[in-house]
Formats: sequence, C-alpha cells, structure tokens
Amino acid sequence: MALKIRLSRGGTKKRPHYSIVIADSKSPRDGRFIDKIGYYNPLLPRDNVERLKLDLTKAGEWLKKGATPSDRVHRFLSDAGLVKKIERKNPEKSKPKAK
Repeated sequence: MALKIRLSRGGTKKRPHYSIVIADSKSPRDGRFIDKIGYYNPLLPRDNVERLKLDLTKAGEWLKKGATPSDRVHRFLSDAGLVKKIERKNPEKSKPKAK
C-alpha cells in the first residue's frame, strides 16, 4: 500500500479549505483517508496564523513509515524544516529573446 500525504478539499464552491491527510494513493482525493494531520485555508492572508496548521510530529512519523508528500504538502514540510526543499528549474522558453 503506497501512502501519500496530500490535500483533501472541503468547503463550498469558490470557498475552499483543505485538510492535510494521510491516504492510500489509490483512494479518491476527497474520499477515505487514514489520518488527518492538519489543515490549510488559502483564503486567509499569508501572515495569518490560522492559514496553515500542521502536526509536525505525526508528519515525521508518517514520513519514516514511507509516506510520500504531494508537491504542495512537500512545500509546507520544507518550510517547517522537516524535509529538504526540491530545486525546480524554470523553462528557458519563456525568457525574452534578443532582437
């Protein structure tokens, strides 16, 4: 069973909030999950304390058990210092060309 740490969407139309859950990779996005370790509310300002709550001890335990985080959750965990940040390369096509 491949475990993922990912976001599960809740809320109404155009008013989302997300739960950070541990789930089997084959289960639906908003479906069955094993454990809830936090939440994320993108509608709040970035400096608000209630925007993101994450239980780092539970996340660390699940990472040791082999759970892999999604891209967004990996960013949250790297900001908290739990995992190493992924370096991404921006495409060269979008840069301005010489005339």
